[in-house]
Amino acid sequence: MGENMRKAHIERKTSETDIVLDINLDGSGKTEIATGIGFFDHMLNSFARHGFFDLSCRVKGDLHVDCHHTIEDTGIVLGQAIARALGEKKGIRRFGNFFLPMDETLVMCAIDLSGRPFLVCDLPFTVERVGEFDTEMVREFFYAVSYGAAITCI
Repeated sequence: MGENMRKAHIERKTSETDIVLDINLDGSGKTEIATGIGFFDHMLNSFARHGFFDLSCRVKGDLHVDCHHTIEDTGIVLGQAIARALGEKKGIRRFGNFFLPMDETLVMCAIDLSGRPFLVCDLPFTVERVGEFDTEMVREFFYAVSYGAAITCI
């Protein structure tokens, strides 16, 4: 693919959130993340840094209510941006898997960029929150990304 072709810019404004997101799948891991939820910012930064994506994500959400809309809507927009940046998906590997041992946890993930959204997410948590991030939102975030990007993620 030509240089700078796998990029996307998405803006989404609802009554709950106002999101501006830019992604460059061929970046170097540079980020500018501001969602108002510290742990969520950390996770998005880690995603981009370790994936070598450039990611800019500015979110204004109804955090005075809770974190739900901010996290879910960011997942929707991130998924849409990934799909747009991949375009016709020429020159990529459709399938992938990954194992990540981290502290007392082993994460296993398999992804198919099939165009058919589906998610299996079996993540038991021992705490309800990490900072201002409700752990029940992990599944909602990945659901939103997988459906926004039309990928199968198990």
